[in-house]
Amino acid sequence: MNPQAKLLSITSLFLGSTITITSNHWIMAWTGLEINTLAILPLISKSHHPRAIEAATKYFLVQAAASALLLFSSMTNAWYTGQWDITQLTHPTSCLLLTTAISIKLGLVPFHFWFPEVLQGTSLTTGLLLATALKFPPITLLLLTSPSLNPTLLTILAVASTALGGWAGLNQTQTRKILAFSSISHLGWMAIILVYNPKLTLITFYLYCLMTIPIFLTLDTIKTLKLTTMSTAWTKIPPLTATLMLMLLSLAGLPPLTGFLPKWLIIQELTKQEMTPTATIIALLSLLGLFFYLRLAYCATITLPPNSINHMKQWQTNKSTKMFITTLITLSIMLLPLSPMIFTTS
Repeated sequence: MNPQAKLLSITSLFLGSTITITSNHWIMAWTGLEINTLAILPLISKSHHPRAIEAATKYFLVQAAASALLLFSSMTNAWYTGQWDITQLTHPTSCLLLTTAISIKLGLVPFHFWFPEVLQGTSLTTGLLLATALKFPPITLLLLTSPSLNPTLLTILAVASTALGGWAGLNQTQTRKILAFSSISHLGWMAIILVYNPKLTLITFYLYCLMTIPIFLTLDTIKTLKLTTMSTAWTKIPPLTATLMLMLLSLAGLPPLTGFLPKWLIIQELTKQEMTPTATIIALLSLLGLFFYLRLAYCATITLPPNSINHMKQWQTNKSTKMFITTLITLSIMLLPLSPMIFTTS
């Protein structure tokens, strides 16, 4: 891809996200989302592979439909209340339409069908943007409108997303699809607590990004796209694949690692809100995700190929990214002891 075109696309992504996050008018928020959609399309389709073109087409159609629905929601609210301010979304129909539009943009169940297919059709670096950076503006809109949203609807969407993200990921062999269903499952955890504690949703999103970014970068470094090639990847950079297992277990939410923190806080908050059955259900559904994370970790570090590969071990990665990945890996594994400080800041 032309470096100037890539720079333009990435700059437009920053611009679109900034416009949406900082705006208080629905038209400006919609404009930022549209800039984001148009900026990511060249990055998705840059390989000129038929699957990449298909992914870009699906992404454009889905995001255009969601943006139109969001605009219709804001116009309906302005028609009835005379308010274009994002925080003044009070009309019930507008709240329902907005929840639907943002669910489509994020990939929440039952509007999730596009996300695994788009992620499968693009590169790991572009998939990283789709799974983390491009979800921030829609989540910001949800945070701003959270007092007006229907908690029952969000709870149903959240439990369904956590269940389907776990079930659908069990039978996958492609790492990008597994990470896509992992993202859907984590979005369910964010959505279930949105109305009761919006700050906790934001903390969960930040920690999810912190754990997902090094996994994507590690898979991109060892050039692994499916489970069969992952079982031979340990010979390339043994230290990196060893820490990959810890990162995957952290994303699964096992207690000694960073990923346990958001799940712990969310279950605690749900219990305070007298939603113990819901907390129990979503905690049990997270065991489904734990299974395919364990399978990924098994393929990455424990499985030995039948015939060893005769090539030099690549003990060092590219020096420009080595320190960045190392820092993110450390944070994605060892942030749990800092949880008292996170409690005080939130």
